[in-house]
Amino acid sequence: MLSANLILAARGGSDIPFGAILSVLLIIVGIVVIVFLWQFIGLWVQAFMSNAGVSIFDLIGMKFRKVDARTIVLSRIRAVKAGLDISVNDLETHYLAGGRVQNVISALIAADRARIDLGYKTACAIDLAGRDVLEAVHTSVNPKVIDCPNPAMGKPTIDAVAKDGIQVKAKARVTVRTNIERLVGGATEETIIARVGEGIVTSIGSSVDYKAVLENPDTISKRVLERGLDAGTAFEILSIDIADVDVGTNVGAQLQADQAEADKRRFQAEAEKRAAMARAREAEMLALVQENRAKVVEAEAAIPLAIAEAFRNGNLGVMDYYRLRNIQADTAMRNTIGGKDASTGEPK
Repeated sequence: MLSANLILAARGGSDIPFGAILSVLLIIVGIVVIVFLWQFIGLWVQAFMSNAGVSIFDLIGMKFRKVDARTIVLSRIRAVKAGLDISVNDLETHYLAGGRVQNVISALIAADRARIDLGYKTACAIDLAGRDVLEAVHTSVNPKVIDCPNPAMGKPTIDAVAKDGIQVKAKARVTVRTNIERLVGGATEETIIARVGEGIVTSIGSSVDYKAVLENPDTISKRVLERGLDAGTAFEILSIDIADVDVGTNVGAQLQADQAEADKRRFQAEAEKRAAMARAREAEMLALVQENRAKVVEAEAAIPLAIAEAFRNGNLGVMDYYRLRNIQADTAMRNTIGGKDASTGEPK
């Protein structure tokens, strides 16, 4: 009804004065503005009472920029109360970049209380790099202990072999603190664990015997610390402590036994080779003997022909032939008595 009257008044068809119409419009606009601004009043009052310096226009702009105004205002209040000069625009910029504003503010407050040099831009860079900047500050204040090797990897000890061939198993605990300056782009805990493990293996391997390692395990940590294993990492190694040292298997003796077994198999193979060559040579000689026997038999087969030819030519008489037969018979008898083959003269 009010709308109809306003339309009629605008057309001049009503007696409602123009001032009343304008007043009603202003009241409607005022109600709309109050309803719109009411959602920002609480945050604005909270910021005003905290001297945070957040204007109502900043809150309206956050609404249109789809920024969580509550997060920005509360972070701004915390920063002001902690004595940090961080503008609303910087907080919005980090929020829109996908950063964790509250985490960054908490880290800056903790760093300021611990007197750690950490700037806002550095904290934002660390946060946007995916690192937990608050945890980094806490680790800088309260150093962290890392087990080496990492039990989660399924390997309980670091195994190395001393010069005498005895295996030594060791566990180490590395105390580190975060190096804020190298946190962005620095290597992680896995690199520290790998380098410390490598240093322990090298130190044990350079020991004369396993007894020296068991008697002075601190020499391992000293040698490892001298290598500067934290270079290029996001941490600073404070200490390396050998938590446990134990003796493993006699790797040297096992290797010697394996080598002896390998040599045995090699010598057996060479002996088998020589035996096979000897058997082959024996077979060749037997074949050669048979071949020579064949030649002898062939030559003996020609004797009767030669005798017949001698008879025909008159070169051999009957008495000569009888004497030859007597000699052959005497030879056969002697071979029989001597246990030899009568035909060949060789032992039976």
